[in-house]
This record gives sequence, C-alpha cells and structure tokens, in this order.
Amino acid sequence: MSSVAEIEEAVAKLSPREFVEFERWFESERNRKWDRQIEADSKSGSLDFLLREVEEDIAKGRTRPTDELCDNT
Repeated sequence: MSSVAEIEEAVAKLSPREFVEFERWFESERNRKWDRQIEADSKSGSLDFLLREVEEDIAKGRTRPTDELCDNT
C-alpha cells in the first residue's frame, strides 16, 4: 500500500480531467465510508442519545414544523 506522501505526489501529477475524476471518486468513497460508520454507530446504540434528545424536544414542544425552517417561497 502506498504511503500518504506517495498518494499526494500521484494526485499532484494528475491532469485536470483525471483530477476531476479522482475528486468524484474520492467524494463518493468518503460518503460510502460515512454511511457505513453511521450505520455501525446506529446498530451499536452509540447514537441512541440523539434519539432521546429529539424525543425530549418533541415532548417539551421545542420543535417547529420543517416548512418553517425552509424558505419555500
């Protein structure tokens, strides 16, 4: 496996078209990794505190309808 320095060097040598292609791939890969992490955290229960906070906010009337938060004009 290449080191970070080797990867950086290779990226610096990409043509503009190749760089855009790499950038798209990298963004997609980052999103896939993020999704996998969120799914794992959700399954493990480490995000349960967020659900409890939301439920408490709803119960105490500390929420607003989404359309009030979005400018739909």
